[in-house]
Amino acid sequence: MIDSRREGSIVDIRELQRKAEQIRIDLLNMIHRARMGHTGSSLSNTDILTALYYDVMRIDPKRPKWEDRDYFIASKGHAVESLYCILADKGFFPKEELDTFCAFGTRLIGHPNNKVPGIEMNTGALGHGLSISVGLALAARKDGRPNRVFTLMGDGEQAEGSVWEAAMAAAHYQLDNVIGIIDRNRLQISGNTEDVMSLEPLADKWRAFGWEVVEVDGHDIAELVEVFRSAPRKAGKPTLVIANTVKGKGVSFAENVQHWHHHVPSDAELEQAVAELNERLRELSL
Repeated sequence: MIDSRREGSIVDIRELQRKAEQIRIDLLNMIHRARMGHTGSSLSNTDILTALYYDVMRIDPKRPKWEDRDYFIASKGHAVESLYCILADKGFFPKEELDTFCAFGTRLIGHPNNKVPGIEMNTGALGHGLSISVGLALAARKDGRPNRVFTLMGDGEQAEGSVWEAAMAAAHYQLDNVIGIIDRNRLQISGNTEDVMSLEPLADKWRAFGWEVVEVDGHDIAELVEVFRSAPRKAGKPTLVIANTVKGKGVSFAENVQHWHHHVPSDAELEQAVAELNERLRELSL
């Protein structure tokens, strides 16, 4: 069965919100079990991925290589934990395999691995995902296929020159089937993005490169669904979604804390984090 955009349907936003909180619990448990992972980064992008995979993208877990699927490229490859948890939940591979994350011999390594069903491309070195997406989108157009290409980038990643080469190419070729997303949590491994390499005015820079730009609350699933489903925003122009997020979202003591970029929760921290998320799940079920 194909998961496709539900044209004209009423999206159950609370259902998606509950799913996002459950994915957060799953990824925290996975990271804690493996004793490694990028916790804060994955928590910040969970709502974005939930909107894409549970409502927006045309995908078929039983046919991961379906030719008319929408593509997702995780250019922000270090935040793979949320993606693995979602792919397992969608049925691309057994959930039990999450127990092998980062173990010797596993295919669930610490960055996206295209030996895993549902992963399109190995990524990790920042700045390459958008270039890959441009190639996929251009090929789809030449083949007359309906594929859209969603690409998630980090905000620290915007300092990579290859991002801007790809941005220029996408606009030049009028690739309106490319949707770039920036997880704008304003923190990277070495500090605040504006201290490390100032990005602002970020939206104006992308507009200057020929993109249609929209800014959203990256944790408002209703807003995310609306924006993603409306892409392309303008015919003949690629779309850039700046999703304003909070690093470590959903765990009170991890939010906006640089240390949680790849901090592994202790037993006590895991217990507290899961309790907070379960309380949120309870509230969303009322």
